[in-house]
Formats: sequence, structure tokens, C-alpha cells
Amino acid sequence: MTEHADRLTDHARLLVSCPDGHGIVAAVAGLLSELGANIVASDQHSTDPEGGRFFLRMEFHLAGLDAARAVLERRFGEEIAARFEMDWRLSYPAEAKRVALFVSRRDHCLLDLLWRWRRGDLPCEMACVVSNNPDCAEAVAAFGVPFHHVPVAQGSKAEAEARMLELLDGQVELVGLARYMQILSDGFLDRVGVPVINIHHSFLPAFIGAGPYERAWERGVKLIGATAHYVTADLDEGPIIEQDIQRVTHRDGPAELARIGADIERSVFSRAIKWHLEDRVLVYENRTIVFT
Repeated sequence: MTEHADRLTDHARLLVSCPDGHGIVAAVAGLLSELGANIVASDQHSTDPEGGRFFLRMEFHLAGLDAARAVLERRFGEEIAARFEMDWRLSYPAEAKRVALFVSRRDHCLLDLLWRWRRGDLPCEMACVVSNNPDCAEAVAAFGVPFHHVPVAQGSKAEAEARMLELLDGQVELVGLARYMQILSDGFLDRVGVPVINIHHSFLPAFIGAGPYERAWERGVKLIGATAHYVTADLDEGPIIEQDIQRVTHRDGPAELARIGADIERSVFSRAIKWHLEDRVLVYENRTIVFT
């Protein structure tokens, strides 16, 4: 067990989404207290206290959690979740989520995440890196993470995705697209069975395709930004997890804009991945509630 996991032994996280109403927090806290749990953190949000949607993220400590888990889950489901019509899940942070990263040639987001993971800043296990070209293989090997080259030649996308699904099957709880410059098919997203998080510059939809920073410079943009979001069948329109911007001026050429953009992408992507791993993100329709 890692030092991080050892610190979180007997800890659990509860995430709830349900119609808002009276007595939700009291009922949840009452059951946890009855079971001997100590609440150590709690965040909540309501879209409207009368007829809105209620969201809750709660962390608690329960001595002997492994032995009590089955009773906890059964009683919460029967006594609380059913009563308040909850969508809910319990997460156990001592069980680190396994992550796969996809990348193409630009490695800034990939290497930043691997560095943060090696330092212990990301509470996960790095299962593997998958790439459509071999450029990052040596860099990834230095981190001791398996690297899989899965080329995507013209006309072979279905075969490539089948191979990627084979590599991921039952092995990961999250996929991060660390500047993976291939569009994943609807069939892949349906079959992968885990959340997928993407990062891209925030010029979309104004500057689609290659050379966005050159075209942004030609238009004299004054803001550079990045967006991290969950991937859905609607290209680049999934629920947004995190965004950031930085002001630029006429003195910044295309190369400097690209450098600034890459730096923002790194920080935005790492925050989005970390918040997901820490169970801080709840999706509601095409929006997110992020408890930070």
C-alpha cells in the first residue's frame, strides 16, 4: 500500500445528486453517525431550494471500514437513497483509480501529468500510455509506465480502436487525452466504459484544425485559454470541468502564444484530472458541479 493510500485507510467519499428537499443532510449525517462514522468534510449545492437539484460531496472516516462496507452501502441505499430518490455512489480513496493517458506528438500535458504522478500529487496508478506514434516512448519509459504504440493509418481506425479497447478492458477507471490528436468514435466511447477527459485550447469553435495560434495571432486575439472537459459523442461539447485564460498583447508572436497556451493546458488538464480522481466532480445534464 502506498503512503497516500495508507493515510486514507478507513476513509470514504459519498457523492449524491437528487431532487432538493428538507432533511437530506440530516438524514445522511444521522445514518453515518449511527454507524460510527465521523464526517471530515462536506460540500453541497442546490440549483433551487424549492424544486431544484441538490448535490452533495461528503468525506468521512469509519474505523474498520472494510468490514462495515457492505452494511454501509446496503443501509444507505435502502434507508436514504430510496427515500430521497438519489443518484449516489460511495468511493474509497485508499483504492487508487487506474488511469490511461493517450497522446500524439505534443508531450507537454503528458509529461506534466507523469511528473505530478511521480511526485505523489495525483492520487492514482498510471496503468499505461497509448499513442498513435512512437515519439514519446523513451520519455514514458523513464517513468516506468507501459507504453503502447497503436498507429491509426488511413482506413484502419476501427482496428486501432479495437486494439486500444483490448488494452484498456477492465484495466482503468479513467482515460485522459493528453493532446491526443485523433477523434474517438462514438462506438469507442460507448464501449470504453469509463470517463474520458480531454484538453484543448479555448479558441474553439473559432479556429478549428491545424495552426490555431497562427490564425489567432493574425486576428489579434487578446486572451489565450484552455478547456478540460468530459468527452461525449458531440465533439468538444462535453461537460466542462475546468478552464483558464491569460492575457496576451500584440508583442506576442505565434510561437509565444503557443508557449503560453501549452502552459495553460498543462495546469488546466492536471487540475481537471486531479479533481476527478478526488471525486470532486458531479455531472448534471451537460454541466458540472465541481467542489474544490
